Amino acid sequence: MTPTLVPGYNRPRAAFITLLCTTALSIAHGPAAYAQQSGELHLGQLVLDPAFMRAQDTDGNAADRGNSHYVADAELDRARMGNLRDLFSGIASVSVGGGIPVAQKIFVNGVDMLNLGVTLDGVSQNNRIFHHTSANAFDPGLMKSVRVDAGAAAADSGPHAMAGAVVMQTVDAADILLAGKSVGGNSRLSYASNGRTTSGSVTLAARHGGFEGVGYLKRAEGREYRTGAGDTVAGSAADMTSGLLKFAYETPEGHRLELSGLRMIDDALRPFRANMIGVGAPREPRRYNTTRDTFSFSYENTAADGFWDPRIVLGRSRVRVGVDQPFSPALGTSWGDSSTLSGKVENRFHLGDLGSVTAGVDYYDRSSVYRDNATADLKESARNTGVYAQARLDPTDALSLSFGLRFDRQHFTGVNGWQNSFSGFSGNISAAYAFTDALSLRAGASSVFGGLSLEDNFIFNPAWDYNGMRAARSTNYTIGFDYEADHLRLDGELFLTRINDARVSVYAGNAIGDAQSRGFNLGLGYGWDGGYMRASYSYSKVNVDGQAASSYAALDLGAPLGGILAIEAQHQPLNSDFAFGGSVQAAQSYRTIAAGSDRAIPGYAVANLFAEYHSPYVKGLVVRAEVNNLFDKLYADRATYGADYNSVTPFYEPGRSFSLTTALRF
Repeated sequence: MTPTLVPGYNRPRAAFITLLCTTALSIAHGPAAYAQQSGELHLGQLVLDPAFMRAQDTDGNAADRGNSHYVADAELDRARMGNLRDLFSGIASVSVGGGIPVAQKIFVNGVDMLNLGVTLDGVSQNNRIFHHTSANAFDPGLMKSVRVDAGAAAADSGPHAMAGAVVMQTVDAADILLAGKSVGGNSRLSYASNGRTTSGSVTLAARHGGFEGVGYLKRAEGREYRTGAGDTVAGSAADMTSGLLKFAYETPEGHRLELSGLRMIDDALRPFRANMIGVGAPREPRRYNTTRDTFSFSYENTAADGFWDPRIVLGRSRVRVGVDQPFSPALGTSWGDSSTLSGKVENRFHLGDLGSVTAGVDYYDRSSVYRDNATADLKESARNTGVYAQARLDPTDALSLSFGLRFDRQHFTGVNGWQNSFSGFSGNISAAYAFTDALSLRAGASSVFGGLSLEDNFIFNPAWDYNGMRAARSTNYTIGFDYEADHLRLDGELFLTRINDARVSVYAGNAIGDAQSRGFNLGLGYGWDGGYMRASYSYSKVNVDGQAASSYAALDLGAPLGGILAIEAQHQPLNSDFAFGGSVQAAQSYRTIAAGSDRAIPGYAVANLFAEYHSPYVKGLVVRAEVNNLFDKLYADRATYGADYNSVTPFYEPGRSFSLTTALRF
């Protein structure tokens, strides 16, 4: 039974009703001509091929992009009414655990994304928050492109990119408007049977002269879903609102100014510990009030070349989590507030056919605050200034080099007023060599200054002793290959990431430790007339302080993942209005029982199928029907916390669910 919300705490249905009406009106009035070549709703032969997204990246062929994973165009489109797990489901080396968006945590090569440089529209996003929730929840419906740089990250990826970087860009008017149109948009409406979840979104865009704007609104709500065993997961009901406003002006000479703001709100009853169904005796769900904001301003010259190609980015990201404390009424609601103000100024020096050098300075001011009715504000903060340069060169047709250096100085203030400064250099180098037109080898290495990270604000303790704390440092090594011939693509790499002196505090005291993730990735892509298949396999093993780590010991550092497989395929028959496809997500049994944990983690394999209809009668209309978890498996995603403990009931994913989605571009 769905729990009753407390008085004054009702779901905002007005926005959702507006979405439904807008979608209906759009279909009734009929859209403009549908462009098969458009980037958002099309389905063509190779749309599952990430090479198309790589081609949109200015540095897509640089040596430091050798270990980068791009979310393919079709993956972006099909995840727009879903969540982060849907977004990354086709990339085995990127795992997303947690059955609901507010709890979903992302791991790259087994490393928690908190240890990567994360940016959205160039604005730093890496904010630690309550350990039972996610610090990096994003709406896939907003995304124009998503790239994951695993391992050795470039110097211009930002400070403390200890195990790589995640780079996301939100949609622009050009991504929404049909060719030759100055006003347009798209609308989507979906329904999923498991949880009776209804979602709707509307995106509107306009362009006049050099001015352009984008507005986006999405609403998802439903009931609690059932697992593959038929059990209802209390606190799993969808209840999320997100929106984006973006404005830009570009002169005929290419000078572009852009201003954007986005917000996600999830204010609902969630499991007592939001990232698991329960520990020991069950507890009633409690309210989690989560708001995530990002504001950004940027300047660039889209037509620049030569030695003057500047870029400026300023912005702020914030995550605010309020958690009810039903067993401690005096506390009221406990609030965690994590905020980052960041900026960078850089210039790219174009060297013609040889390549380019990017140099600049960046800055952040981070703060993390805890408060409740019985506690004075507790706060940690850090300020960091970095200078950097990254060269991306092609000395010969066969050889590509990328190398960079940065220096960071961080000033840290602890929860009890303790202060100290830390500084250090970071360096990286990557190389790729094409032995033949089909085969190339690549390798990369980096040593990265990580500073002292802000802790989870829900465990702040004014009695902490900071005197033994040191700045973290990581080292990354990768070696791999790429093979491409005709319609076949193969790739693979070995990787090793070490993080030394990582902060691993608990409420009782501050501490530092060492973590390591090692393993390998394999990828396969194959295209044929009308279709494409993408497959990847990733194996990683995480150690903490030299021992195999449980999900608790690795908290905020990584996760025990083992072997993970992802397969996607689609086919559109010649001259057909229909397309068909499916996917498989699987994980091998993880038999290593780490110290402190109780059991091996069982494996699973989940199959999903879909069919799409591109209407020739209502131009721009796509109807998609799918069944997820076809065989109704009971499973928790391998990256979900706690599956290695008998006392923990992990956050199981939904059982079989049928869904229908309509997408209309007008």
